[in-house]
Amino acid sequence: MVKITFVAFDGGSETVDVPVGLSVMEAARDNNIAGIEADCGGACACSTCHVYVDEAWVDKLKAKEEMETDMLEFAFEPDERQSRLTCQLKVTPNMEGLVVRLPEKQI
Repeated sequence: MVKITFVAFDGGSETVDVPVGLSVMEAARDNNIAGIEADCGGACACSTCHVYVDEAWVDKLKAKEEMETDMLEFAFEPDERQSRLTCQLKVTPNMEGLVVRLPEKQI
């Protein structure tokens, strides 16, 4: 299990244990994290699982692929460096302590 912290737009946070191999989106869904809608179910066909990866983690994660970059254009206030779609972040053991921040809203 890997600990991931979700920080809500209002500053509240929740840390959850996530099995290796799940996506960060699945972790949010399975732990009822408010603010991750995941309308497409993880198919990278929407932007409703958008988060801002904590600056300390940006360079530690696998780089965005073109499809994710394209979908982030539809996210609410995307940030070129920190915005990610949680459906595209597969949990690995080296993600222990990952922190992601939720946007004000998903669109």
